[in-house]
Amino acid sequence: MKSDLENKVVLVTGGAGGIGCVISKSFAEQGAKVIVHYNSSKSKAEEIAKEIGGVAINADLTNTKQAKDLFDGIISKEGKIDVCVANAGNYPKGVAPLWEIESERWDNTISTNLSLTYNTSRYFLKHASETKKGSLVLIGSTAGIYGEAGHADYAAAKGAITSGLLRSLKNDAAQIGNGVRVNAIAPGWTVSQKKIDEGLDQKRVERIVSTMSLKKLGRPEDVANSAIMLASDSLSGHITGQVIEIAGGMEGRLVAGTK
Repeated sequence: MKSDLENKVVLVTGGAGGIGCVISKSFAEQGAKVIVHYNSSKSKAEEIAKEIGGVAINADLTNTKQAKDLFDGIISKEGKIDVCVANAGNYPKGVAPLWEIESERWDNTISTNLSLTYNTSRYFLKHASETKKGSLVLIGSTAGIYGEAGHADYAAAKGAITSGLLRSLKNDAAQIGNGVRVNAIAPGWTVSQKKIDEGLDQKRVERIVSTMSLKKLGRPEDVANSAIMLASDSLSGHITGQVIEIAGGMEGRLVAGTK
């Protein structure tokens, strides 16, 4: 089966990141014109864009004006945006229970995940309301489905994306017509080949996969393949408002308590 994504204009936000760069390359392999968005990873984004014959564009998507200018600029130059993969986000490095998460970190995590996705979705769907077609793929996380101790802020932001926001957007899209679809992907533990080559903490891996039916970690390619499927009208033309978990059959994480 063909994806029919050839000559489609695809915007991948956070397109230079670990998962984002593989998504960008995968869409290019389907013959799409890929816009590689970046916030701070300029050199990496430009490198990827050159490699795949795409375009690298900068914007802070937490900033409403910059988000609007990004979409206006792409539409002005390319004439349209057929697909948007809202992949950009921020995973806070520090591990802390909720009562130790300061309000500054909380606000930043919500802004760089949920608010960022709001701005992205807002301007893509505004464009889709005019063209009467388009596919929006939101990238969430299994943290937003099962929770994640030490990252309540991240889990809350991603959970909002793949629940209330997603289901509301697919119903908002219904007001436009049958040509606009909104879906989401919730990756679980995902590692790059580089990380594998550098070596993984096997005890941690064993603990992670103990919650999963498939005893292996996900790869960025797994996420990219699902993004292509959901973006394609020929492959997923009757799918909207759905969340695909790329998590090896995860049913939840182990919870450590007092002994």
